Amino acid sequence: MNPYAAVTHRLHDAEHKLLEELRAIRRPARAKAAEAAQAKDRLTLGQKVADTVAATMGSWRFIIIQSGILLLWIALNITAYIQHWDPYPFILLNLALSFQAAYAAPFIMMSQNRQQDIDRKAAENDYKINIKAELEIELLHQKIDGLRETEVVNLTQSVRELVEMLRLSKSGPAASA
Repeated sequence: MNPYAAVTHRLHDAEHKLLEELRAIRRPARAKAAEAAQAKDRLTLGQKVADTVAATMGSWRFIIIQSGILLLWIALNITAYIQHWDPYPFILLNLALSFQAAYAAPFIMMSQNRQQDIDRKAAENDYKINIKAELEIELLHQKIDGLRETEVVNLTQSVRELVEMLRLSKSGPAASA
């Protein structure tokens, strides 16, 4: 009987089925990973815009530039260096920032949702890989245990043979003397 077959019989049916399923989808999964890398190049215009807006608004450069513009706006309106086009309480500035937030939020949400889908698929793939690795390690442990049992049996048999040879060698010269 094949030692591998003996080891695989010890697995639970569900584990064996899952292991076979994971082995069957290994190549297509690798192809999908390569396809996913290429899919990034095939984003729609809306997805590209959402990613660009989210990346831009989530950068330090944007925060620093926007903070500078806000400080300049406030300083020019307080000091009256230029005519007060938006006097304190800066209602026009508030309107501009609300407008910016109203349009930025959906773009950022679209980008986050797309990233969440990508992350979820990656997590599912990682889970399947971890399960497969666990089952493969279990198979290796069972194979090593089988080899160890075989080795113990062989060593025990060798010891018996050596003991028998010693017994014969001790009784052999004594019988001839």
